[in-house]
Amino acid sequence: MQNDVLGYHAHVYFDAETVGQARALCEAARDRFDISMGRIHEREVGPHPMWSCQLAFGPEKFGTVMPWLAMNRNGLTVFTHLDTGDDLADHRDHGIWMGALLPLKLEMFQTEASA
Repeated sequence: MQNDVLGYHAHVYFDAETVGQARALCEAARDRFDISMGRIHEREVGPHPMWSCQLAFGPEKFGTVMPWLAMNRNGLTVFTHLDTGDDLADHRDHGIWMGALLPLKLEMFQTEASA
């Protein structure tokens, strides 16, 4: 059994109508928990099927960040996954969804795994 969790990435998904809401949520999480906030991507990036912003945090913050996101996402979809260094498994097997379950574009990781 693997226990090497380096951290977590929470991806907040949004669209043109909810970009302001997503920005406010991510900035509030960053400021409240002193976690890393990535760029507000107003396009699909990587395996993500919608516009998104990444929040990155260590295992010690999981128990406070995740409940706060659940209570404050206000209808936004949040996809959180482990960071173990195995991108395919982290996105495919170790995901936690709040809101709609969306199909990820995992082909990019499968190509990397077979190279």
